[in-house]
Amino acid sequence: MGTAIVLIILAVVVTLAIRSLIKDKLNGKSISCGGDCKNCHGCH
Repeated sequence: MGTAIVLIILAVVVTLAIRSLIKDKLNGKSISCGGDCKNCHGCH
């Protein structure tokens, strides 16, 4: 019984995290890009 509860809680947390990532992606935010091109060293 305890294992099932932990599994359900873990599934909820993972679902919320994925929804947050998708929402950020749709709003133009990204994990790899902070939007501060002046201080970006990723393309040079």
